Amino acid sequence: MKKRPTLRDVALAAGVSKATAARVVNGSHDLVREQTRDRVMEAVEKLSYERHAVAGSLRSEHTYMIALSIPDITNPFWPEVARGVQDTVEQAGYTVVLMNNDWNAEREEKHLRRMRQKQFDGLIINPTATLNSDLLESHFPVVVLASGEAYPDFDTVSSDSAQAGRLALEHLIALGHRRIGLIAGPLRRRKSHTHLDTYVSICREHGLSIEEALIQQVTFSQEGGFDAMQQFLTLSPCPTAIFAVNDIIALGALRAAQMAGLKVPEQISIIGMDDIFAAATAFPPLTTIVKPKYDIGASAANFLLERIEGTAPQATRHPLLPCKLEPRNSTAVISAM
Repeated sequence: MKKRPTLRDVALAAGVSKATAARVVNGSHDLVREQTRDRVMEAVEKLSYERHAVAGSLRSEHTYMIALSIPDITNPFWPEVARGVQDTVEQAGYTVVLMNNDWNAEREEKHLRRMRQKQFDGLIINPTATLNSDLLESHFPVVVLASGEAYPDFDTVSSDSAQAGRLALEHLIALGHRRIGLIAGPLRRRKSHTHLDTYVSICREHGLSIEEALIQQVTFSQEGGFDAMQQFLTLSPCPTAIFAVNDIIALGALRAAQMAGLKVPEQISIIGMDDIFAAATAFPPLTTIVKPKYDIGASAANFLLERIEGTAPQATRHPLLPCKLEPRNSTAVISAM
């Protein structure tokens, strides 16, 4: 096997000291004359030398790796967020390592332990169980994909969940629906505001009754949406519209309605949230609330890079990125029954 070229090999080929070769390879070009730099770079190219990142990190205490901790890698929402993170940090010379916790608090804690062992320079996290107080004990750069109210001591980036829920519910109400079912995710203690809060608020504003039977809290899965819709269909009268808090749940609800012989949207309207690819290709195509997934990732990455490099403002930042309604064919004006 051919021996991997070392920095010493580069220095010998260029006729310079190992220290000078290291300065050029590590980007400290202002400390080396132009002619010398050119000789070193020619040697690097000729030998196909690649900088040993691990060895470099031991000297600089930087790994140039950023961790992205998410709760569900199977949810199509996350790849676009991850792409926003990756595109942004790669421009600054960093690599993203994706860590999935499957909504498991113990696995999420393992991710935090890796951070404390300085295996990464920073963390972007959508927390499952981790609280603001937990992150304060960690002492490393963090950006949280959540609302600022729950994590006041850290930069946060999130879509405007309250605005998103309002868009969905007011769309259904404008179509004449007055008996609206909510399929929400499980309660989590880190949440300061939930889609359930928005649902209750909007119902009160419009004089709609708030019935416990019209609220289902399920796992963030198609199975959860399917089971919730089956429960709604046992009610008399059953809801004329369903607001599901993500598209995966909404697609499960759509399947349950169709298996029960209901026509969507003629007999029941369904709206989701996130605008994943499958929402547009469903039958009928799913009305949904579009979240700025890529921008969430890119904004979080920029905030984290500034924290790592010490250029961030002292005050923490908490933008809520706006969402928009994408009306398709799964919602319609309520029909007389």
